[in-house]
Amino acid sequence: MHSSVPASLLSRRGLLRAALGTAAVAPLAVPLAATPARAADAYDALRVTWRQLILGTNVTPTAEPFASKLAALGDTARGLRSSMARTNGSLWPDLPYADPEPDTDAESYTYSGNLNTSYNRLRTLAEVYSQPGTGLTGDTALRAEILAGLDHLQDQAYHATQARYGNWYNWQIGIPQALLDIDILLYDHLGATRIAEHCAAVDHFVPDSAVANYTGTSTGANRVDLCRVLALRGVVGRSAAKLTLARDALSPVFPYVTSGDGLFADGSFIQHTYVPYAGSYGAVMLGGLSLLFALLTGSSWEVTDGSRQVVFDSVEKAYAPFLFNGLAMDAVSGRAISRGIQKSDTRGVRQDDHLRGHAIIACVALLAQSASAAEKARWEGMVKGWIARDYYSPLLASPALGVAALARLKTVDDGAAAVSPEPSGHRLFSGMDRAVHRRAGWAASLSMASNRITYYENGNGENLRAWHSGSGMLYWWGDTFANGQYSDHFWPTVDPYRLPGTTASRKPLADGEGGTWGAARPDVRWVGGTTDGTHAAVGQYLKGLSSTLLAKKSWFFLDDAIVCLGSGIHGRDGTGVESVVENRNLGEAGVHAFTVDGTLLPTTLGWSATLTGTRWAHLAGHAGYVFPGGAPVLKALRQARTGTWSDINKGAVTDPVTRRYLTLWFDHGTDPTWAAYSYVLMPGASQAQTAARAADTNWLTVLANTKEQQGVRVPAQGFTGINFWLGGTVGDVTAGAPASVLIRESGTTATVCVSGPLRDGVTIDLTWNRPVSAVLSKDATVQVVATGSVLQLRITPGTLAATNKAVVRLA
Repeated sequence: MHSSVPASLLSRRGLLRAALGTAAVAPLAVPLAATPARAADAYDALRVTWRQLILGTNVTPTAEPFASKLAALGDTARGLRSSMARTNGSLWPDLPYADPEPDTDAESYTYSGNLNTSYNRLRTLAEVYSQPGTGLTGDTALRAEILAGLDHLQDQAYHATQARYGNWYNWQIGIPQALLDIDILLYDHLGATRIAEHCAAVDHFVPDSAVANYTGTSTGANRVDLCRVLALRGVVGRSAAKLTLARDALSPVFPYVTSGDGLFADGSFIQHTYVPYAGSYGAVMLGGLSLLFALLTGSSWEVTDGSRQVVFDSVEKAYAPFLFNGLAMDAVSGRAISRGIQKSDTRGVRQDDHLRGHAIIACVALLAQSASAAEKARWEGMVKGWIARDYYSPLLASPALGVAALARLKTVDDGAAAVSPEPSGHRLFSGMDRAVHRRAGWAASLSMASNRITYYENGNGENLRAWHSGSGMLYWWGDTFANGQYSDHFWPTVDPYRLPGTTASRKPLADGEGGTWGAARPDVRWVGGTTDGTHAAVGQYLKGLSSTLLAKKSWFFLDDAIVCLGSGIHGRDGTGVESVVENRNLGEAGVHAFTVDGTLLPTTLGWSATLTGTRWAHLAGHAGYVFPGGAPVLKALRQARTGTWSDINKGAVTDPVTRRYLTLWFDHGTDPTWAAYSYVLMPGASQAQTAARAADTNWLTVLANTKEQQGVRVPAQGFTGINFWLGGTVGDVTAGAPASVLIRESGTTATVCVSGPLRDGVTIDLTWNRPVSAVLSKDATVQVVATGSVLQLRITPGTLAATNKAVVRLA
């Protein structure tokens, strides 16, 4: 039932085809200028519109970056053309699709995947024929070869009496999308018989019943993909009924959900029931909807469902928060993080967070064409900002984007919209156990797991060792530095037991430990926090994957730092337990200076040390780390690590890659009993700033760091944050039930924020032992019990872990 594809087709199922209509092997190019747009009726008009959407408009073929992409498309096509050989069971020798034992095992996945790839290769050839500047534009012999290839596949594999085998996705989405795109590109040369046969095949594999119920493989991004197939089937086969069905079947995608697949009101996006997926499946959904909205606008089948506004709102609620300088944060990209370079990608293009981000940004640029004037203006300013800031992987030269997408982006970049800067603030996504913090100069993202959200997703042989990525992994990037931290072969080379920010057992785990498709989830509920939109208190009750490990972890997100606390760290697996302060990718040859308490330590590979009484550390070009009161014991290691993408993804290349790392961690020892840690992360801080922060013993007070409560106070920022794992008193604050509390004082007022991460709806009685003269404003869920010498509030938190807020005047 899973919307998944074999490793050989990962890039297709990623973003490039479904979201942007790009080719299976090489980028798209501009439409053939000599081909007039003919729109004798509504179906012809839609066909012309789709052609323009997938091939691009307003492009000069001789200008960069288009000319080189068109030339590369032609080169790729010449290679495909020369190797094509129509034989029984294959169209290309390297892609046999005849399954001797058709079923749904891994071997059958390969065969159905090969058939999908065969159709996508024909699609590439159709684009080469349709585009100027490829060297094969309008080549009649090439056209004849494409048609012969189509007939071969139609006769042998994809026809109205064929039983499907392998992966459902290939038959219902991958193949028909490629086939229908070819039909539109070569429509005038197909003839009535071919069109009828193709439509019959699509109807066989994608019947109307495929969208009859919003369940299984027909939800979220998959539903949008199926609707795309139905709509294009309606265009090619001139069927009003199919177009109507495609439009109407989109409606279940639009409303907010409170569980399962789809968009949540807080901006969360879930696919596969348990997996945060805005960066992959969510992007596919956004891309598919942007294409369908653009296709149907102005036609009799225009999408007019008022709930579609949820999709437009999602640009700023669900997608933009996870885009930073053009990259899409890995915390919401599921198993896509493991794809690297796929064996099936003859271009050798590495998939990474930047290229995923580029695809989403291109979707935003396209969706803007269907949005309101105000939305369009805002989004184009955001797009221009991302283009301007992605120094690591320039957007307008992205290998992930075809000419059509680049043309839309370049049009926006050349337009009048003002460049929007990266926003500052905090976003807490309770629906998917994620948090994003943005400050001037840096951004961070936190990944957690609960009984609602998986530790990690693996499936189809992908993402086999991201076991601990939901155990409090803390990602961060600088504004002008370290934007390639996770792009540069991080996932195949990092020690998977030492992901930054996590607490994890060293117990050996099997590839894919815990089960596929997000099955691995801890039996815990207290995961989440509270935010005032600028700062946050976030906590995770951690139970280790396939281990006895327990821990309470808290993060307090501030103006220039993140305070990280751990307590109740306990395990009985007969193995060591570690809390990782940092595991920084230094690149292929990095020798960044590492200084501890003013002493410069060796840059020699293989160097390691046990550090005692450490008050601060600094990694040049990255960050500072402060240890309140001094860390009794820390361990540090500088090493080069070698791995292959195929280690973590069976469909990826086997070439070894090596990257250097500086790792810093608390070693809690074997089978620790209620261990703890505390540190302050200062992204982008200089050595002097780090040393000064460590010397200022008044800057931070750790109010509590036990398995019952964790809390801090930072007077200079007027900040108090407390996670009550159990009710009790911490400092001046008492909570009558488990809660996350944030208080921010500013002058004569204070903002009090409270949430109930247990999501049980239990009333939370809160007392702040601080004189308060009045409550100036409050949410409806907040009842004022008393003001005066103390503030007493009664909060009815509900079951969504939302922040409940009151603003008070201090006496």
